[in-house]
Parts: sequence; C-alpha cells; structure tokens
Amino acid sequence: WSRGLGDVYKRQTKGAVNKMALVDIFKLTTELKAGIENLSVDDLKAEQAANPDLLVLDIREIQELIELGTIPDATHCSRGMLEFWASPASPYYRDYFQEDRRTIVFCAGGGRSVLAVKALKEMGFNNVAHLESGFGGWKNAGEPLEDVSKTSRWMRRPKD
Repeated sequence: WSRGLGDVYKRQTKGAVNKMALVDIFKLTTELKAGIENLSVDDLKAEQAANPDLLVLDIREIQELIELGTIPDATHCSRGMLEFWASPASPYYRDYFQEDRRTIVFCAGGGRSVLAVKALKEMGFNNVAHLESGFGGWKNAGEPLEDVSKTSRWMRRPKD
C-alpha cells in the first residue's frame, strides 16, 4: 500500500531514495490529511443523525476500548486487522464493509485513522472519512460514551 506514501517519503528525504531515512509520522499524517476528508465532532454528530446506515469504525486497540469506552454504536476493528476484515477476498472479511457505504473512522487522536482512511481508499472504498480529533476530541467535547467493559469478552486485569 505504498502508493502515495513513496511520494511523501521522497519529499521528506529531498528525493534521496537510496538513503533510507526514518519518516516523521507526524509530517506524513499531516501531508496525507490533504487528500482525505477530515471531520469535526459536530460533523460526525450530523452524519449520525442523518444516516442510519452510517458505519462508525473504531480502529483503536481493544485495551483502549475496555479502558475508555467508545463512541455509541461504533463498530470495532483494530487497525491491524482493517485491510483483512475489509477485503472480500480475505477469510477474515466482515460484511459490514461495503465499498459505497459511508464509513467514518476514528482512533484515539486522529493519526492512525488518517492511515486507515488512506488504506481503505486505496482498496476501493470511496465514501470514507475520519474524525480529525479522534476519540479524545469526542470525549473532550462532552459527548456520550459507550462502556464496553461490561459486555466485552475481554476484561481488565484486576489490580493486585
């Protein structure tokens, strides 16, 4: 899925592709945001109210969900499984991924979701966006949270 990232890499290394340099992930995500749809908390709320078929996708790790909760009615898919769950060719495919279905992706702070939207677009999904401020922005705006710790088969380890 290096399409597009190579150009960013070349710009960050001033074209010196023979020298392998570490990419600044914050510069990379900032540059990638220019090519995707970035939504505010209010934008997400408006889409939730207007579209009952909206897929709100939480790509954080399961530990983050258990510890902090999630946006109500969000569907969880960890970032590491995203492409496998989204591809109909994969044995891990989940049928809630549909190429034309409006999908809004979020992570904790808006970085991982940029990469996730880029990957989904490159896979052929054409109606995807991300919550720019992430779950943290949703929570800091005082929006409701869904506690998944009671219903998840995963649990917090008891403190000794």
